[in-house]
Amino acid sequence: MESTLKELRDGNTVLEVDSKSAVSGGVRDVHGEDAATEDQIVTPWTISVASGYSLLRNPHHNKGLAFTEKERDHHYLRGLLPPSVVSQDLQVKKLMANIRQYTVPLQKYMAMMDLQERNEKLFYKLLMDNVEELLPVVYTPTVGEACQKYGSILRRPQGLFISLNEKGKILEVLKNWPEKNIQVIVVTDGERILGLGDLGCQVNEL
Repeated sequence: MESTLKELRDGNTVLEVDSKSAVSGGVRDVHGEDAATEDQIVTPWTISVASGYSLLRNPHHNKGLAFTEKERDHHYLRGLLPPSVVSQDLQVKKLMANIRQYTVPLQKYMAMMDLQERNEKLFYKLLMDNVEELLPVVYTPTVGEACQKYGSILRRPQGLFISLNEKGKILEVLKNWPEKNIQVIVVTDGERILGLGDLGCQVNEL
């Protein structure tokens, strides 16, 4: 597809579709000041606009209340968020106060994973700013308990599960993954994880 999709507001081009530069015609955001979607393929192999409610539900690009006034206009977020603009630094302080209210490590782990599922940028900001306190929460020893209780704390599926039922169909399974710009793949049979024995698909938490 050689045509260009443009949304004109005040004479500015918001989005462009370029099948030569994006995977199978994926959409790229061309706003230099908006790192939420800059140079990122929003929905591979389909034409999709990185805006509105779909943007807020994409943990890779969602910034929550940190979206600026200009970004909210460009991405049609008006009315979809509370009107206040809250910086990442302030959000980190509030989140740490909430996490510290939990006394059970697994509860802290679940709170962190919930954050990762809705706002990855804020998740990693929170983790990097409080690495000594939070690393034992998102990794050992707490992640071992999370793996053992995977069936009880399952939120939304993450990762790919390839079983004997998919024998001879692995390529088809891989094609079901929604993103195509993949740089690293981690593969495990779950047989020996953290000295806990064979946990099977429950190691997906790790």
